[in-house]
Amino acid sequence: MKRETVLTILKLLDRIYPNAGCALNYQTPFQLLIAVVLSAQTTDKSVNNVTPLLFEQYPDPSSLAAADQDDVAECIRRIGMYRTKSRNIISLSAKLVSDYGSEVPDDYESLVSLPGVGRKTANVVLAEAFGHQRIAVDTHVFRVSNRIGFTSEKDVLRTEMELMRTIPEEMWSHSHHLLIFHGRNLCQARNPHCSECAVSPYCRYFKEL
Repeated sequence: MKRETVLTILKLLDRIYPNAGCALNYQTPFQLLIAVVLSAQTTDKSVNNVTPLLFEQYPDPSSLAAADQDDVAECIRRIGMYRTKSRNIISLSAKLVSDYGSEVPDDYESLVSLPGVGRKTANVVLAEAFGHQRIAVDTHVFRVSNRIGFTSEKDVLRTEMELMRTIPEEMWSHSHHLLIFHGRNLCQARNPHCSECAVSPYCRYFKEL
C-alpha cells in the first residue's frame, strides 16, 4: 500500500480513537515492564485487575526479586500462565537488581536479555517508559495491518519491519496504539464490523469480500 494511503487511514483512525494509548495501569518503568510481561496471551483489563495487589506488595525490583514464587503466583492467578509468569517476573527483577542497579534499562538488547521479555515487550517499554519511537506488533497490530493492507507478511518481525518502512518514524508509537484500538473495537478477529468502519473504502480485506 502506498504511504499516502497509509497516512490517510491513520488520520481516520486518529479521529475515531483520539485517546488511543497504553491501556495498562502503571506508575514506574518497572511496573510497566512487569505489566507488559503479564499481558502475554491475556487482556490488559485482566492484568489491570491483578497488578494493584501485586504492586502494593512488590513495588520495586528488590522486593519482587526476594518474593516467594507461590505468593506471587497467588497474586496473579486470575491471568493465564500465572505460574510461568510469576517465575519470570521474579527472575527478571533479580537480574535488574544484580545487573542494572534496580533500574529498567532503556536499550533493546538489555531488555530482551531479561527473563520473559521478548521483542514486543521491549518495544512497548521503550516507547511508553522512555519515549522511543517503536512499533510493537501484538496480535491486534499483526492482524489489522495485514488485513487492511499496510503489509502482506506472514510473521511478526517482517510485519514490524514493513510497518517501519511505510509509516514515518515520528508516528510509529502512536500508530501502534491506533491499530490496537481498531483491532479491539471494530476490526476484530472473528467478526470485523466492516459496515461501521470508516477505513473500509481503503481496506484490502473489505474490497475482497
